[in-house]
Amino acid sequence: MIEVVAIGELIIDFAPVSVDADGYPTIAAKAGGATGNFAAACAKYGVKSYIYGKVGDDAFGKLLINSLKNAAVDTSGIIEDKTVFTTLAFVTIDETGDRSFSFSRKPGADASLQADELNLSHIDSAKLLHFGLIPLTNEPCRSATKKAVEYAKSTETLILFDPNYRPPLWNSEKEAKKHMLWGFEQADIVKISDDEIDFIWGTKAEEGALKLLEEYKTKLVMATCGAKGAYLLNKTATVHISCPPVKVVDTTGAGDVFAGSAVYQILKHQKPPETLTAEELMQIGRFAVTAASISTQTHGGLQSVPAEVEVLNMM
Repeated sequence: MIEVVAIGELIIDFAPVSVDADGYPTIAAKAGGATGNFAAACAKYGVKSYIYGKVGDDAFGKLLINSLKNAAVDTSGIIEDKTVFTTLAFVTIDETGDRSFSFSRKPGADASLQADELNLSHIDSAKLLHFGLIPLTNEPCRSATKKAVEYAKSTETLILFDPNYRPPLWNSEKEAKKHMLWGFEQADIVKISDDEIDFIWGTKAEEGALKLLEEYKTKLVMATCGAKGAYLLNKTATVHISCPPVKVVDTTGAGDVFAGSAVYQILKHQKPPETLTAEELMQIGRFAVTAASISTQTHGGLQSVPAEVEVLNMM
């Protein structure tokens, strides 16, 4: 039985592994996209995960599907489309391991997913639906995503929104903010970075997380702050979790690994997220922060999800 459904982008990340004398990178292709990374993280820890998405009927699309199958993700909801090419993202990494993106997506397959291509019955048995901001950038994927979210709300399925803001994909900041706010209004759980909080409200992570809790009635907020750790808060408690010391190589997908790891722990508790105690939030946060930190020690997102025993050993 499917426990988690995710809808959104499946892409190939081209990550630099070295740079020549003229500054040109040697790049390696990695399976990526927040949707795939998140689902793979859930599946790594035994959560039965399913994806709505679209790739091109091309070599990269087939590689993506194969990688997700190998990660134990149900790929039957992924469509291979002959008319569009699998979306590509070129990642550049600075001296701290942080990254920026350039996209080949005009249009990409991920943005071409249509509402009538969704078999919404898969949400019926699910405990949670995950979506992000990227599938809201363009039609027809925007309407497909909204249809899935509306259906999940009608079935009282938990909804997790992760903004995952990528400036190059938007025509304007104003448009991005409008859709980000819509996402907040739909979600029971929001996973958001300190950079995204600063973008939408110009505040620090703690203040933005509290705003989500009080003004948007979010049941659980998970605010990640890079090397500074994360804040988890609901109406009963607020906790801060520090990151373990690691040598960062590539932060691509770390936020998705955090989200998937946290969802695994949240579902284990089998209780509404707004009722989780401080002790439970701390345990959830420690597992997620540790898993995300370990993932930054290797390149790529989907392939970097650590085994549970590795996370527990570091904890």
